[in-house]
Amino acid sequence: MFTSTTHPLIELKCNILSNHRLMQETELRVLTYNIHKGFSTGNRRFILPRLREAIIKANADILLLQEVQGKHSRHELTQDGWPKCSHAEFIAEGVWPHIIYAKNALYTKGDHGNAILSKYPFIRWENINVSALSWASRSLLHGVIRLPHVNEELHIICIHLGLISLERKKQFRVLCDRIEGHVPKNSPLILAGDFNDWSEKAQHYLSENLHLKETHQTLHNKHARTWPAWMPILKMDRVYYRGVEPLSCIRPRHGLWRRLSDHAPLLATFKITTDVK
Repeated sequence: MFTSTTHPLIELKCNILSNHRLMQETELRVLTYNIHKGFSTGNRRFILPRLREAIIKANADILLLQEVQGKHSRHELTQDGWPKCSHAEFIAEGVWPHIIYAKNALYTKGDHGNAILSKYPFIRWENINVSALSWASRSLLHGVIRLPHVNEELHIICIHLGLISLERKKQFRVLCDRIEGHVPKNSPLILAGDFNDWSEKAQHYLSENLHLKETHQTLHNKHARTWPAWMPILKMDRVYYRGVEPLSCIRPRHGLWRRLSDHAPLLATFKITTDVK
Protein backbone atom coordinates (compact mmCIF):
# COMPACT_ATOMS: atom_id res chain seq x y z
CA MET A 1 0.00 0.00 0.00
CA PHE A 2 2.81 2.40 0.88
CA THR A 3 6.38 2.73 -0.25
CA SER A 4 8.74 3.46 2.62
CA THR A 5 11.80 5.57 1.91
CA THR A 6 12.94 5.31 5.50
CA HIS A 7 15.60 2.76 6.36
CA PRO A 8 14.82 0.69 9.46
CA LEU A 9 16.10 2.39 12.60
CA ILE A 10 16.78 -0.92 14.25
CA GLU A 11 20.34 -1.24 15.56
CA LEU A 12 22.09 -4.59 15.11
CA LYS A 13 25.15 -5.84 16.94
CA CYS A 14 26.93 -9.19 16.97
CA ASN A 15 28.90 -10.35 19.99
CA ILE A 16 30.95 -13.50 20.50
CA LEU A 17 30.23 -14.77 24.00
CA SER A 18 32.68 -16.68 26.13
CA ASN A 19 31.07 -20.00 25.24
CA HIS A 20 31.66 -19.21 21.54
CA ARG A 21 27.97 -18.66 20.75
CA LEU A 22 27.29 -15.90 18.26
CA MET A 23 24.53 -13.63 19.52
CA GLN A 24 22.49 -10.94 17.80
CA GLU A 25 21.38 -7.83 19.73
CA THR A 26 18.50 -5.79 18.36
CA GLU A 27 17.24 -2.47 19.71
CA LEU A 28 13.58 -1.67 19.11
CA ARG A 29 11.64 1.55 19.83
CA VAL A 30 7.95 1.13 20.63
CA LEU A 31 5.33 3.87 21.10
CA THR A 32 1.87 3.34 22.60
CA TYR A 33 -0.70 6.11 22.26
CA ASN A 34 -4.46 6.60 22.57
CA ILE A 35 -4.98 9.14 19.77
CA HIS A 36 -8.59 10.10 20.69
CA LYS A 37 -9.85 9.59 17.11
CA GLY A 38 -7.71 12.48 15.88
CA PHE A 39 -9.34 15.15 18.05
CA SER A 40 -7.94 17.32 20.82
CA THR A 41 -9.24 17.05 24.36
CA GLY A 42 -12.97 17.71 24.54
CA ASN A 43 -13.21 17.12 20.77
CA ARG A 44 -12.63 20.83 20.26
CA ARG A 45 -10.32 20.57 17.23
CA PHE A 46 -9.40 17.99 14.60
CA ILE A 47 -5.62 17.72 15.00
CA LEU A 48 -4.68 14.46 13.23
CA PRO A 49 -2.08 16.08 10.90
CA ARG A 50 -0.28 17.67 13.88
CA LEU A 51 -0.55 14.44 15.82
CA ARG A 52 1.04 12.54 12.92
CA GLU A 53 3.97 14.97 12.84
CA ALA A 54 4.58 14.48 16.57
CA ILE A 55 4.41 10.69 16.27
CA ILE A 56 6.91 10.67 13.39
CA LYS A 57 9.36 12.77 15.43
CA ALA A 58 9.22 10.15 18.20
CA ASN A 59 11.12 7.90 15.78
CA ALA A 60 9.51 4.59 16.82
CA ASP A 61 9.83 1.32 14.94
CA ILE A 62 6.44 0.02 16.06
CA LEU A 63 3.30 1.98 17.04
CA LEU A 64 0.47 0.58 19.15
CA LEU A 65 -2.47 2.95 18.75
CA GLN A 66 -5.90 3.02 20.39
CA GLU A 67 -9.07 4.92 19.42
CA VAL A 68 -8.07 4.94 15.77
CA GLN A 69 -10.84 6.12 13.47
CA GLY A 70 -11.56 3.87 10.50
CA LYS A 71 -14.47 5.70 8.92
CA HIS A 72 -16.84 8.49 9.97
CA SER A 73 -19.31 9.65 7.36
CA ARG A 74 -20.22 12.94 9.08
CA HIS A 75 -16.67 14.02 9.95
CA GLU A 76 -15.61 13.32 6.36
CA LEU A 77 -17.96 16.13 5.30
CA THR A 78 -17.52 18.61 8.16
CA GLN A 79 -13.87 18.46 9.29
CA ASP A 80 -11.19 20.31 7.32
CA GLY A 81 -8.21 18.09 6.58
CA TRP A 82 -10.07 14.83 7.14
CA PRO A 83 -8.10 12.18 5.20
CA LYS A 84 -9.66 10.09 2.47
CA CYS A 85 -8.16 6.95 4.01
CA SER A 86 -8.34 5.49 7.51
CA HIS A 87 -6.41 7.31 10.23
CA ALA A 88 -4.03 4.36 10.57
CA GLU A 89 -3.15 4.61 6.88
CA PHE A 90 -2.78 8.39 7.12
CA ILE A 91 -0.33 8.18 10.02
CA ALA A 92 1.62 5.31 8.47
CA GLU A 93 2.14 6.66 4.97
CA GLY A 94 5.79 6.73 3.93
CA VAL A 95 7.11 5.66 7.36
CA TRP A 96 5.42 2.45 8.56
CA PRO A 97 4.66 0.26 5.53
CA HIS A 98 3.01 -2.54 7.49
CA ILE A 99 -0.38 -1.85 9.07
CA ILE A 100 -3.04 -3.83 10.84
CA TYR A 101 -6.24 -2.10 11.91
CA ALA A 102 -9.08 -3.85 13.72
CA LYS A 103 -12.50 -2.42 14.47
CA ASN A 104 -13.73 -2.72 18.02
CA ALA A 105 -16.60 -0.23 17.87
CA LEU A 106 -19.16 -0.06 15.06
CA TYR A 107 -21.85 2.60 14.77
CA THR A 108 -24.09 4.14 12.13
CA LYS A 109 -21.56 6.75 11.01
CA GLY A 110 -18.43 4.58 11.09
CA ASP A 111 -16.02 2.64 13.24
CA HIS A 112 -12.89 2.93 15.37
CA GLY A 113 -10.50 0.47 16.96
CA ASN A 114 -6.87 -0.47 17.58
CA ALA A 115 -3.95 -0.41 15.14
CA ILE A 116 -0.37 -1.62 15.03
CA LEU A 117 1.98 0.14 12.59
CA SER A 118 5.34 -1.46 11.93
CA LYS A 119 8.46 -0.97 9.86
CA TYR A 120 8.71 -4.76 9.70
CA PRO A 121 6.24 -7.21 8.17
CA PHE A 122 3.64 -9.18 10.07
CA ILE A 123 3.72 -12.96 9.87
CA ARG A 124 0.15 -13.21 11.13
CA TRP A 125 -2.36 -11.32 13.23
CA GLU A 126 -5.76 -11.70 14.88
CA ASN A 127 -8.31 -9.43 16.51
CA ILE A 128 -9.84 -10.89 19.69
CA ASN A 129 -13.18 -9.71 21.06
CA VAL A 130 -12.88 -8.92 24.79
CA SER A 131 -16.20 -7.10 25.16
CA ALA A 132 -17.70 -7.75 28.58
CA LEU A 133 -20.69 -5.42 28.18
CA SER A 134 -23.14 -5.25 25.29
CA TRP A 135 -22.84 -1.47 25.02
CA ALA A 136 -19.03 -1.24 25.29
CA SER A 137 -17.18 -2.98 22.45
CA ARG A 138 -13.52 -3.78 23.15
CA SER A 139 -10.87 -5.95 21.52
CA LEU A 140 -7.21 -6.83 21.67
CA LEU A 141 -5.08 -6.87 18.54
CA HIS A 142 -2.38 -9.54 18.46
CA GLY A 143 0.29 -9.37 15.77
CA VAL A 144 3.43 -11.44 15.22
CA ILE A 145 6.47 -9.83 13.60
CA ARG A 146 9.74 -11.32 12.43
CA LEU A 147 12.49 -8.75 12.78
CA PRO A 148 15.40 -8.74 10.28
CA HIS A 149 18.39 -10.87 11.32
CA VAL A 150 16.57 -12.08 14.46
CA ASN A 151 15.63 -15.74 14.77
CA GLU A 152 12.63 -15.07 16.97
CA GLU A 153 9.00 -14.20 16.45
CA LEU A 154 8.12 -10.99 18.28
CA HIS A 155 4.56 -10.94 19.66
CA ILE A 156 2.90 -7.52 19.86
CA ILE A 157 -0.46 -7.04 21.60
CA CYS A 158 -2.30 -3.72 21.47
CA ILE A 159 -5.18 -3.36 23.93
CA HIS A 160 -7.79 -0.87 25.12
CA LEU A 161 -9.61 -2.04 28.23
CA GLY A 162 -12.96 -0.93 29.62
CA LEU A 163 -13.84 1.83 32.06
CA ILE A 164 -15.58 -0.34 34.68
CA SER A 165 -13.64 -2.52 37.12
CA LEU A 166 -15.82 -5.62 36.65
CA GLU A 167 -15.51 -5.22 32.88
CA ARG A 168 -11.71 -5.06 33.07
CA LYS A 169 -11.60 -8.11 35.34
CA LYS A 170 -13.29 -10.22 32.65
CA GLN A 171 -11.07 -8.71 29.97
CA PHE A 172 -7.90 -9.53 31.91
CA ARG A 173 -9.00 -13.17 32.01
CA VAL A 174 -9.45 -13.26 28.23
CA LEU A 175 -6.08 -11.53 27.77
CA CYS A 176 -4.33 -14.03 30.05
CA ASP A 177 -5.93 -16.96 28.22
CA ARG A 178 -4.78 -15.49 24.92
CA ILE A 179 -1.17 -15.12 26.06
CA GLU A 180 -1.06 -18.54 27.72
CA GLY A 181 -2.52 -20.23 24.65
CA HIS A 182 -0.82 -18.37 21.81
CA VAL A 183 2.48 -16.90 23.02
CA PRO A 184 5.28 -19.38 23.80
CA LYS A 185 6.88 -18.68 27.16
CA ASN A 186 10.31 -18.22 25.59
CA SER A 187 9.11 -15.83 22.83
CA PRO A 188 9.60 -12.06 23.13
CA LEU A 189 6.33 -10.30 23.97
CA ILE A 190 5.37 -6.62 24.19
CA LEU A 191 1.88 -5.78 25.44
CA ALA A 192 0.86 -2.12 25.50
CA GLY A 193 -2.11 0.20 25.36
CA ASP A 194 -4.72 2.05 27.34
CA PHE A 195 -5.50 -0.15 30.34
CA ASN A 196 -7.82 2.30 32.14
CA ASP A 197 -6.30 0.66 35.22
CA TRP A 198 -6.17 3.53 37.71
CA SER A 199 -6.68 1.03 40.55
CA GLU A 200 -3.58 -0.89 39.37
CA LYS A 201 -5.13 -4.36 39.29
CA ALA A 202 -3.21 -5.43 36.18
CA GLN A 203 -0.22 -6.35 38.33
CA HIS A 204 -2.00 -9.41 39.70
CA TYR A 205 -3.01 -10.79 36.33
CA LEU A 206 0.03 -9.95 34.24
CA SER A 207 2.95 -10.04 36.64
CA GLU A 208 1.99 -12.76 39.07
CA ASN A 209 0.26 -15.08 36.61
CA LEU A 210 2.19 -14.50 33.38
CA HIS A 211 5.52 -13.09 34.63
CA LEU A 212 5.22 -9.92 32.57
CA LYS A 213 6.87 -6.75 33.85
CA GLU A 214 5.84 -3.16 33.25
CA THR A 215 8.58 -1.14 31.57
CA HIS A 216 8.23 2.21 33.34
CA GLN A 217 7.86 0.52 36.71
CA THR A 218 10.97 -1.60 36.12
CA LEU A 219 13.10 1.40 35.19
CA HIS A 220 11.58 4.10 37.44
CA ASN A 221 9.92 2.12 40.27
CA LYS A 222 6.46 3.45 39.39
CA HIS A 223 3.90 3.48 36.60
CA ALA A 224 3.85 6.55 34.36
CA ARG A 225 1.07 9.10 34.77
CA THR A 226 -0.49 9.61 31.35
CA TRP A 227 -3.99 11.08 31.80
CA PRO A 228 -5.08 13.79 31.30
CA ALA A 229 -2.27 14.79 28.95
CA TRP A 230 -2.18 18.46 30.00
CA MET A 231 -1.67 17.53 33.68
CA PRO A 232 -1.13 13.76 34.01
CA ILE A 233 -2.51 12.30 37.23
CA LEU A 234 -3.81 8.80 36.45
CA LYS A 235 -1.65 5.85 35.41
CA MET A 236 -3.75 4.67 32.48
CA ASP A 237 -1.27 3.58 29.81
CA ARG A 238 1.30 0.81 30.19
CA VAL A 239 3.99 -1.10 28.31
CA TYR A 240 4.45 -4.66 29.58
CA TYR A 241 7.17 -7.03 28.36
CA ARG A 242 8.56 -10.52 28.61
CA GLY A 243 11.65 -12.02 26.96
CA VAL A 244 13.20 -8.63 26.09
CA GLU A 245 15.39 -6.20 28.03
CA PRO A 246 14.02 -2.70 28.71
CA LEU A 247 16.50 0.11 28.07
CA SER A 248 14.28 3.18 28.49
CA CYS A 249 10.67 4.25 28.93
CA ILE A 250 9.60 7.88 28.88
CA ARG A 251 6.50 10.01 28.65
CA PRO A 252 7.49 12.62 26.04
CA ARG A 253 7.30 15.98 27.82
CA HIS A 254 7.32 18.44 24.93
CA GLY A 255 4.45 20.89 25.33
CA LEU A 256 3.02 19.87 21.96
CA TRP A 257 1.86 16.52 23.32
CA ARG A 258 -0.33 18.21 25.92
CA ARG A 259 -2.38 19.86 23.16
CA LEU A 260 -3.05 16.73 21.13
CA SER A 261 -4.92 13.70 22.53
CA ASP A 262 -6.34 13.53 26.05
CA HIS A 263 -3.72 10.83 26.75
CA ALA A 264 0.05 11.20 26.81
CA PRO A 265 2.07 8.61 24.88
CA LEU A 266 4.73 6.27 26.24
CA LEU A 267 7.92 5.57 24.30
CA ALA A 268 9.96 2.51 25.26
CA THR A 269 13.22 1.05 23.94
CA PHE A 270 14.02 -2.65 24.26
CA LYS A 271 16.96 -4.91 23.50
CA ILE A 272 16.29 -8.36 22.06
CA THR A 273 19.13 -10.89 22.16
CA THR A 274 18.98 -14.11 20.15
CA ASP A 275 21.27 -16.77 18.76
CA VAL A 276 22.56 -16.26 15.24
CA LYS A 277 21.87 -19.37 13.19
